[in-house]
Amino acid sequence: MVVVMAAEATQQDVDAIVRLVETAGGEAFVSRGVSRTIIGLVGDVDQFGALNLRSYPGVSDVVRISVPYKLVSREHHPNRSVIRVGGVPIGPDMVTVIAGPCTVESHEQTLTAARMAKAAGASLLRGGAFKPRTSPYAFQGLGEAGLRILADVRAETGLPVVTEVIDPASVDLVSSYADMLQVGTRSMQNFTLLQAVGSAAKPVLLKRGMNATIEEWLMAAEYIAQRGNLDIVLCERGIRTFETATRNTLDISAVPIAQRLSHLPVIVDPSHSGGRRDLVLPLSRAAIAAGADGIIVDIHPRPATALCDGEQALTGTDIAELAAAASVLPQVLGKSLTPAPQPAAVH
Repeated sequence: MVVVMAAEATQQDVDAIVRLVETAGGEAFVSRGVSRTIIGLVGDVDQFGALNLRSYPGVSDVVRISVPYKLVSREHHPNRSVIRVGGVPIGPDMVTVIAGPCTVESHEQTLTAARMAKAAGASLLRGGAFKPRTSPYAFQGLGEAGLRILADVRAETGLPVVTEVIDPASVDLVSSYADMLQVGTRSMQNFTLLQAVGSAAKPVLLKRGMNATIEEWLMAAEYIAQRGNLDIVLCERGIRTFETATRNTLDISAVPIAQRLSHLPVIVDPSHSGGRRDLVLPLSRAAIAAGADGIIVDIHPRPATALCDGEQALTGTDIAELAAAASVLPQVLGKSLTPAPQPAAVH
């Protein structure tokens, strides 16, 4: 069961509902999004029904949820959500492009990639400062030095930063630099990490685990929401199948299914699903055509020397093709491309 608070509800109204539920022997989890506050209730549903919660100040509705992912479900939130990252919206009426280097290597490389991303239609900059890699001998990222580079490039280009956090101990550090926290495929079921990013006051990009079902993906989002954070964007990035021609198999059907089950925005990662440069543009077009709310794409000025995933990074003429797809295809679906923000004026 969830209690949906009205837009004008005060903190006192929320606290009163929490106290009432706890007095009745239940637990209440307050989750806040951009436009609404939802209180998830755990305990005896019949007991909660007897409380007549709808009669209390600030309460808009009380809804019984039949699915296990109660806070991210569309059962209590029929309209799909818009999540804002540094002022940039991600939601159902637009296509938002997130682009940049898979790994931050230097200021020059990141700034060049950011400018390429902007030319491709991107309004958000992705870049990894911490890189969980399959091999312990592979480049693991620059750490805080990489975060400082991302912050500097944000100031120069105006693009808000999306970057990965890999463990609970790093959440505060990454949050101090990033506009959005990314939870990678290998961390999707790191429940301690999910709870930590749920407690951080930052939007979260949650990638689907390569072996995860859609329900498991949504339950991972529920861990974040239960800790108070409804500003979550789901990212389909390909799943592991028997096919060896691609790095992973892009589950394009996950886009409409997740959008039907959850009110959260759903984007696609065509770079890590295909794993090859020649597949990124076709998969980007497919994602936009399927109704994805955005894409996240690897871009690098010199892919041949990239320290991570250079074989899937776009460069050169690819940028113009991506820009064309991002500007033309959304219009076919009655959407628009999210415009890139401009850097703040220096006085």
